[in-house]
Amino acid sequence: MAGLFNRLLPSKRWTPSRYRALLRARGPRSTQFRTRGAILVGAILIGIVATLFAQAADWAAEVFSRFAATWHWVPLVTTPLTFMGLVWLTRRYAPLARGSGIPQVIAAQANPNDATRTLISIRTVAAKAVLTIGAVLGGASVGREGPTVQLAAAVMGFTHRLVRVPLRGGVVIAGGAAGVAAAFNTPLAGLLFAIEELASAYEQRVTLLVLAAIVIAGMVAQSVQGDYIYFGAIGAHMPLLSALLVAPVAGIAGGMTGGLFSRILLAMAVSRTRVTGWTRAHPVAFAGVCGGVVAALGVVTGLTWGTGYAPARAMIVGVDAPLWFGPAKLVATAATAIAGLPGGIFAPSLAVGAGVGNLLREVFPGEPASAIVILGMVAYFAGVVRAPLTAVIILSETTASRGLMLPMFATAFIADAASQWVCREKLYHGLSKTFAMTETARST
Repeated sequence: MAGLFNRLLPSKRWTPSRYRALLRARGPRSTQFRTRGAILVGAILIGIVATLFAQAADWAAEVFSRFAATWHWVPLVTTPLTFMGLVWLTRRYAPLARGSGIPQVIAAQANPNDATRTLISIRTVAAKAVLTIGAVLGGASVGREGPTVQLAAAVMGFTHRLVRVPLRGGVVIAGGAAGVAAAFNTPLAGLLFAIEELASAYEQRVTLLVLAAIVIAGMVAQSVQGDYIYFGAIGAHMPLLSALLVAPVAGIAGGMTGGLFSRILLAMAVSRTRVTGWTRAHPVAFAGVCGGVVAALGVVTGLTWGTGYAPARAMIVGVDAPLWFGPAKLVATAATAIAGLPGGIFAPSLAVGAGVGNLLREVFPGEPASAIVILGMVAYFAGVVRAPLTAVIILSETTASRGLMLPMFATAFIADAASQWVCREKLYHGLSKTFAMTETARST
C-alpha cells in the first residue's frame, strides 16, 4: 500500500522556486509566451489591415473608372503625370516601397530584425499603401496583393518589436503568406505560397503556430469581408481526354509567355545596358514614358486599366472578349512594373492569363470556355511566379472549380518547366537581390 501511495505522489515537489522557474520559462513574461502572443495578435491585425487596404484599393479603382468614363482622353495626360509624381515621391521618401513588395519580404528573411527598421518598417509600408492607392487612382496596371504581403510582414514585425521579442525568418514568411490568404480569401493558397515562393529553402522550419497565423488572418478577413469567392463560383470542369490535349498546349503557351514577362522585368531591374543605364539616370522621365504607354493602351482599348478584374471575370464566365486583350494587358502591366511604382502584379497577371485562355479558346473551340480560360490563367500565373501549387490552389479557391484540379495541376507543372526555357531565374527571388544589395550598401 505504501508503494502505491508513493507512486501516486509527484516525483518532485512543487516548491515556490519551481513555480517561479516555470513562470520565467512559460509565464506571461516569458519569451515563449510573448512570441506566441505577437504572432497571434499579428495574424488578427493582418486580417483587419488587409481588409481595409482592399477596400481602399477597390474605392480607388471605382473612382478612376468613373473618371476615365467621363473624361475619356484626359488620362493621356494625367496617367503619365501620375506615374512621374509617384516615382519621384517613392525615390525621394520611400525607396524601399517600390515594386511589388514580395521581393522585399524575401530579402527581409536574411536579417528580419534589422528589416523591421527598413524593408518592412511601418514607415515603408505606410508609404507603400498610400502610393499604391495613388497608382490605382492613376490607372496603373497594378494589384494590391503584393503590397499586402509587405504590409502583413511589417505588421508581424511591429507586434514583435512591441513585446520585445526577436523576429524569426519563418514568422516573416508567415506574415507575408497571411497577406496572400487575406487578400484573396484563400487560406490554403497562403500556406502553399509560404512554402513555394517566400521560403528561401524547403528546409526552412515553419511551426504549427506560424501556419495557424496564416489561417487566422484569412479567417479574420473573411469574417469582415464576408464569405465570398474572388471570381465567383464558376465550377468549371473538363473531360479527361480533352485535358490531355489542352493542358500541354496551355502550359507551354502560358508558361513561355509568363517567362517572357519575368525576363523583361528582371532585365530592366538588374542588367547593365545602354537602355537600362538611361532609365536609371532618368527614372522620372522613364516613368512618364511608361505612363504614356499605359494611358495609350487604356484609352484605345478601355479594358487594360487597373487590375483587369472585370474583363478577367467576364472571360471566365464565357463572355467573348477581344483577342488582343491578353497581349495588351501584358504590355500595360510590364510598363507599370518597370516604371518603379509601388504596386503588385498578382491580379494583373491573372487578367493576362485570362487573355491567354481567351486566345486558346480559338484553338479549342469545342471545349468548355470557362475551363480553357482558367487553364490559361493557371499557366500564365505559374509561368510568372514559378509557384505551380500556389497557382492551382489560388484558381481553385477563387473560382470554386475543384473539378478542374487535375488539368490545372498538369498545366501548372508544364508551365513552370516552359517558363524556365525563357527565364531561368525566379522573378521575385531575382528582384529581391536588388533590395539585398540596397541594404548592404546602406550598412557599409
